[in-house]
Amino acid sequence: MNMNFKRKLPIPKEIKEMYPITPALEQMKRERDEEIKAVFSGKCEKLILVIGPCSADSEEAMLNYAHRLAKVQEQTREKLLIIPRVYTNKPRTVGDGYKGMLHQPDPEKESDLLGGIVAIRRMHTRVLAETGLSTADEMLYPENHRYLSDLLSYVAVGARSVEDQQHRLTASGLNIPCGMKNPTSGNLSIMMNSITAAQHPHAFIYRGWEVESTGNQYAHAILRGYVNKHGESHPNYHYEDLALTARLYAEKKLANPAVIVDTNHANSGKQYMEQVRIAKEVMHSRRHSEEIRKLVKGLMIESYLEDGAQKIGDGIYGKSITDPCIGWATTERLLLELADSL
Repeated sequence: MNMNFKRKLPIPKEIKEMYPITPALEQMKRERDEEIKAVFSGKCEKLILVIGPCSADSEEAMLNYAHRLAKVQEQTREKLLIIPRVYTNKPRTVGDGYKGMLHQPDPEKESDLLGGIVAIRRMHTRVLAETGLSTADEMLYPENHRYLSDLLSYVAVGARSVEDQQHRLTASGLNIPCGMKNPTSGNLSIMMNSITAAQHPHAFIYRGWEVESTGNQYAHAILRGYVNKHGESHPNYHYEDLALTARLYAEKKLANPAVIVDTNHANSGKQYMEQVRIAKEVMHSRRHSEEIRKLVKGLMIESYLEDGAQKIGDGIYGKSITDPCIGWATTERLLLELADSL
């Protein structure tokens, strides 16, 4: 076998015992979970915003950003429900490059997965403890979810993972909202099939156990645009795309029909400043159609302290080292405008 087995890592239970959260934080997270679920079930009409950097590469910059989000959340608490996007795993199209804090707690040093597990747990815990905002992360590796399962209030399954059986079955065993992105091809039937699978109960193998899931009634769609056979980006956030997704939900008769629109990636063609315009267009579609207003529960936005992106080693505090993001000045203005539009 062409692998070097370096060391056996602690199981999630052991990591949680070494780095526990307090009963007060457990209660805070439970309350946030219920508030978020209420939006997806239609009991609450707040707009969800899953917002933050493409990758959370620095604990201190991420905490700085989260504290700023918390202030805006307080200002807009009647209209918006903000979930900090603390993404610690980064999928790479060809496998090369920075794979997130899980792999490299220090982006300028070698991979250290044990150090990464500790670092990401500490960062998510600090965001909750210091801001009161429970967090979102991508479920890139299903078997790793339990390292953070007592901290996360939202997870997303990415465009490259949404067809994978293990991702779908693991999503069916979660008790928090799980967004299933449309695949990079843009095939919405694949996305709808993944939501169906996640909402159903299953028996499967997980972390060496035979497990049974009860189904996740809060599994839902994330529209992120797509790439055609020529490698060209195309959006799927327009009014017609949202109306089509509503019809697909009606045909499937799934629980809690819901869409989160990803304003970056192929929807923006990675033109990160377009996120502002896209967010406003989606809000216009919601105002135009009651069906779309009920369906679209929120937005996913890539945002950090500074505009754009940098290379690893450039040393600009709070600037993305992966995909470019809108900076804080633009972010704050957009959030307040979104709240005013509701």
